[in-house]
Amino acid sequence: METETMERVEMTAEERREYEEFKAERARRQREEAKKAARETYGQLVDSEVAQAIEELETLSRDIRTVKRSVYENFQTILGMKGELFGTSVDDQRSHTFTTSDSKYRLTLGVNTVDGYRDTVEDGIAMVKEYIESLAKDDDTRAMVGAIMRLLSKDQSGNIKASRVLQLRKMAEETGNERFMEGVKIIEESYQPTVTKRYIRAERKNSRGAWTSIPLSMTDVDETMNDVDETMNDKG
Repeated sequence: METETMERVEMTAEERREYEEFKAERARRQREEAKKAARETYGQLVDSEVAQAIEELETLSRDIRTVKRSVYENFQTILGMKGELFGTSVDDQRSHTFTTSDSKYRLTLGVNTVDGYRDTVEDGIAMVKEYIESLAKDDDTRAMVGAIMRLLSKDQSGNIKASRVLQLRKMAEETGNERFMEGVKIIEESYQPTVTKRYIRAERKNSRGAWTSIPLSMTDVDETMNDVDETMNDKG
């Protein structure tokens, strides 16, 4: 009967070192290959999810644009009637708010604008400054001069805020000075705002009688969705 024997291989210290280095290198390559495979899987997952999300968001964007255009078109007749009934120019208003008779729903249509002025604004500013510089005679008048100069200060875009011009006109009317009022009038006539975007704000009342905004942007959804859901439940 033959007996199988296993030969024991003896390695020198140098051979043992080389063998351990070989195993370490092989393990390192396996780890690198695993990481590479994980990165490829991650990249494929990102590609897939981003493409799907963009497709869904593009559809949402088109739907929002369609609804927005439809709402504005539907309200053209109402805006025309509003101007005729109340004798106002709807084009001069930056926003229009409509509330249902039962006070359950409220809709606001408006435009965002950026203040701007024609070059003639500088002539009006010069006239106003000419007047107020002649006033600085005592503490009271110096305080008034300081208040007016603050109203004439410009923002980062180099424009006077329209709200400050309104305050300036009130001050001019209180003084009754023709030069002052003429300068303010020139500033007002130079006003040339630029319309940036049209917006729609939709609201409904909840069970507590408070107005709740219906989120119409990706940013607002998470913050107000609970209130809207509650309002919808109240309706049901």
